[in-house]
Amino acid sequence: MKVARFHAPGDIRIEDAPEPVAGPGEVKIRVRNCSTCGTDAKIYKFGHHHIRPPRVMGHEIAGEIAEVGDGVAGWAPGDRVQVIAAIPCGACEECRRGRMTVCPNQESMGYHYDGGFAEYMTVPAKVLAVDGLNRVPEGIGYAEASVAEPLACVLNGQELARVGEADDVVIIGSGPIGCLHVRLARARGAARVFLADINAERLAMAADLVRPDEAIRAGEGDLVDEVLKLTGGRGPDVVITAAASGAAQQQAIQMAARQGRISFFGGLPKDAPIIQCDSNLMHYRELTIVGANGSSPRHNAQALRLIADGAVPVADLITHRLPLERVLDGIGIVTRGEAIKVTVEP
Repeated sequence: MKVARFHAPGDIRIEDAPEPVAGPGEVKIRVRNCSTCGTDAKIYKFGHHHIRPPRVMGHEIAGEIAEVGDGVAGWAPGDRVQVIAAIPCGACEECRRGRMTVCPNQESMGYHYDGGFAEYMTVPAKVLAVDGLNRVPEGIGYAEASVAEPLACVLNGQELARVGEADDVVIIGSGPIGCLHVRLARARGAARVFLADINAERLAMAADLVRPDEAIRAGEGDLVDEVLKLTGGRGPDVVITAAASGAAQQQAIQMAARQGRISFFGGLPKDAPIIQCDSNLMHYRELTIVGANGSSPRHNAQALRLIADGAVPVADLITHRLPLERVLDGIGIVTRGEAIKVTVEP
């Protein structure tokens, strides 16, 4: 079979590999779709401290079961499934308290285990042990199911930021995560949703699909002033920084309404993780800043339901479908911001 293996920064190779065999507690799946994201692009360029090459990449995975290992109950060949990306241990203090997104022993598909840029892959027993293998509901395809993983992360972020009815929400960053945030905020009852980006072409492409109440070109004038004008000087109830931008995080603090919630959804580069924070704004406006780190198995299952129910449509966000042999083209498209969502079909 064919796989896409990471060997070193700048070195991902399409290679031949033997088909895996499902071991005890595992299932083997025929990968139908594995979508790409900005993390794949960062791994390609810089590597990752959790990846010991060579490693098959890909963590937004959907396919059908081809083989069931010994001791696996409730699953059979032909079952359509979606696989979690982040694997909590299920046993530590955080997991026991229900905080699986911050499990200190967390492992990941495509990092610690071979991922979905392959024709076949095995799902580790650890995934099944934490209910991380989900049935794909009838009526949605594998490509849509693969988007459940990033939607699960978005769901975690909006739960932490308490996005809800009557909120004005600003999302900074119009990539696939930003688009999912727009749609989920609407599904959660937000009154108005504004989308901002410095990339005019990507903003226009995203706005055409997800139809925010206003698309704001962040590079043309003062973003904070523009948002304050749109909200009658009050500011938004929630600001989500869906971009790896320290400037955006600082702007979020400046624009948030009294008792506003700010989600630092996009992490910052390791060499520039420090921002300036106006502590008096935090204090007198009673602002809340929350982080957002991946998703739990529960979030993945809920994301699939949101897609299947039509509450958060994702099919139209998949702008590019590529064969496995073109995975590097897909990563390049993501890097250049020329797509909303790119999916690989091994």
